[in-house]
Amino acid sequence: MELRYVSTRSGKESATASQAILKGLAPDGGLYVPTQIPALDMDFDELKEMTYQETAYAVMRKFLTDFTEEELRGCIEKAYDGKFDAAEIAPLAKVGDAHYLELFHGPTIAFKDMALSILPHLLMVSAKKNHVENEIVILTATSGDTGKAALSGFADVKGTKIIVFYPKNGVSPIQEKQMVTQKGENAYVVGIHGNFDQAQAGVKQMFSDPGLAERMRQSGYQFSSANSINIGRLTPQIVYYVYAYAKLYRQGEIAKGEQINVVVPTGNFGNILAAFYAKQMGLPIAKLICASNENKVLYDFFSTGIYDKNREFMLTSSPSMDILISSNLERLIYQIAGNDAKKNQELMKALSLEGKYEITEAMKAQLQDFYGNFASEAETARQIRDVFERTGYVLDPHTAVASNVYEKYKEETKDTGTKALIASTASPYKFTRSVMDAIGRDCQGMEDFALVDELSRLSGVKVPGAMEEIRNAEPVHRAVCEVEEMEGTVKKILGIQ
Repeated sequence: MELRYVSTRSGKESATASQAILKGLAPDGGLYVPTQIPALDMDFDELKEMTYQETAYAVMRKFLTDFTEEELRGCIEKAYDGKFDAAEIAPLAKVGDAHYLELFHGPTIAFKDMALSILPHLLMVSAKKNHVENEIVILTATSGDTGKAALSGFADVKGTKIIVFYPKNGVSPIQEKQMVTQKGENAYVVGIHGNFDQAQAGVKQMFSDPGLAERMRQSGYQFSSANSINIGRLTPQIVYYVYAYAKLYRQGEIAKGEQINVVVPTGNFGNILAAFYAKQMGLPIAKLICASNENKVLYDFFSTGIYDKNREFMLTSSPSMDILISSNLERLIYQIAGNDAKKNQELMKALSLEGKYEITEAMKAQLQDFYGNFASEAETARQIRDVFERTGYVLDPHTAVASNVYEKYKEETKDTGTKALIASTASPYKFTRSVMDAIGRDCQGMEDFALVDELSRLSGVKVPGAMEEIRNAEPVHRAVCEVEEMEGTVKKILGIQ
């Protein structure tokens, strides 16, 4: 049976999976959602014996129903290969009473690789299936990790260009160096004088501008997205939760069918939404624990039912979570509104005009699967230090936020018996200064790669190849613009009026 996708803003705009991947964002500004969440119709005794690649096919074929087996398996084989420095792609590390799902073994040492390694292949198959002749322009805003992972995935892919906007002073030095040293004839990186929310709003505005779309078409281009608003980004993220559960069962850490809690450091809400979809497919998940940093808009939402972005934007040590408009939350809002596009559109309009909205009591009642909390900067640093001193395991600041919130969850709910899977979303090597400060090492006067070497010495973990690649690399992208100049910058890059 073919699974169709509709827009959260109209309930219409029906599209196949490949069409939804190509468009990224629906023409009415909504996000594509499947008309139903398919069931995971495989026994865990079968799943536990599967490789990551086999699990990816078992899960993704349920969502990407217009892809042939050969097409989908081909995309998976090209994505999950030797570019990952762990044979199992997403290893599990047992630390204390929690299991950390290490999602940072890809070419950019962050969890975005798990989806952005496959998205270019899904996109090119989608273009071929839909007889697209235009060049596809991947337009992306990043809070730090998506940018490099997208650039790495799309660099020199024929038939594409990729343009990434990032907040010039809102990412870590390592994140910035990873982006600005990216090679590729089709790759463009632009810093903006603004924050991620402004970058994301600028990108969304360009996507929903019919006049710009027509000028693009006349010049032989069309937009698509590598952000998690693209269903081709979200679907591969469901895979690693299924894989991790099956491996916990195989290792004897859980019984067959035993429920687990899943803890996710959350910014744009895509990663935890993927876990929510996995639960709806039938994965035995008890609580979805949504961990925020000091930009705690999601914690406040789950606590009150009010989403309010009207607050100070905080720059933290976990920059990929420095977000006040969590785009993927719209997919959840649409669902808990009973797939009522009109209600969702009303709430999104309020967010756009007033910066906030409030859901109904009936909608609030459907959020029982979620628990939200946040970690302050001091708590995040303390968590890194405490876990390191207790176990020798080094957390990056994003994973430390999740780890700290998990401790709060146990203390608040007294739920200490349910096993926990914590999404470890980035390598500590990506945030060496924050990590070294947290574990009490004096970093004054040390340059970033001296810190990388010192962290390796302390932890006994080899420096990832992705770090060695950029150690002496020279910047090739130096463009910077104002927020209001983003569209003009894109036009200039593409040579359109």
